[in-house]
Amino acid sequence: MNTKKITTARLKKMKLDQEPISIITAYDYPSARLAEEAGIDVILVGDSLGNVVLGYESTLPVTIDDMVYHTKAVTRGAAQTFVISDMPFLTYHGDIDRALRLAGRLMQEGLCKAVKMEGGTEIIPVVQSFVHAGIPVMGHLGFTPQSVYQIGGYKVQGKNSEQADKMLKDALALEAAGAFAILLEMVTAELADYITHKLQIPTIGIGSGNGCDGQVLVFHDVLGYEVEAHPKKFVKKYADIGQQIKQGISQYVSEVKSKTFPNQEQTFHSDQEVISYLYGEKKS
Repeated sequence: MNTKKITTARLKKMKLDQEPISIITAYDYPSARLAEEAGIDVILVGDSLGNVVLGYESTLPVTIDDMVYHTKAVTRGAAQTFVISDMPFLTYHGDIDRALRLAGRLMQEGLCKAVKMEGGTEIIPVVQSFVHAGIPVMGHLGFTPQSVYQIGGYKVQGKNSEQADKMLKDALALEAAGAFAILLEMVTAELADYITHKLQIPTIGIGSGNGCDGQVLVFHDVLGYEVEAHPKKFVKKYADIGQQIKQGISQYVSEVKSKTFPNQEQTFHSDQEVISYLYGEKKS
């Protein structure tokens, strides 16, 4: 377990000290508990739960109730870890008072320590309002899953000067608005490294090279616990529990069919008195 207490101030110091930040995205109690015991710095409850555990095509159907529910499970499993929760689609656009109330639910009911939202200069008023209300904000630039249909698919960002210029301006604006960190997703390594050196706050990369101040991957991707047919280029699989799970269930099915499970080790027996009562046998 990581014995150092992680706070927003600690994360900024880790950047200053060039100590890489480890983050994993988890969605439930056992995953969070295992991640905390393994020494993870930060857990992100991502709205990617829509794809990963709820079976949606995208993150868009995920609701604030979904996020509160899963955030509560994660914070119960990792009570000592700094937990960030995603603001889902259309919960921080338009009415700022409504956005504050919904973020408040994630912190008061879900017990997370911060929230994450996608976007750049267009969400600055919301970021400022959150920060003024005492809600720490992590920004999210590059490929933003909540805009997948507008972007036109899962595409690497920052491949031309126009995109690079906008992303740098967005990052600086988020920092000025009070964001404590920025996640860079599927950004070219060169641009992610450049932005990282321009900011005083940490950058967290996912598919954005090793020049960021930290990295984040999804629990299921790290452990091979997924159902996707096409693995992501930026994912490194550190275990293959998915295959082990399938093998285990297959063996279970086989033993049930052959009646070799349960055997005597998994079976409880009645006293002779009960057997006599049930079957009318005489007591010996």
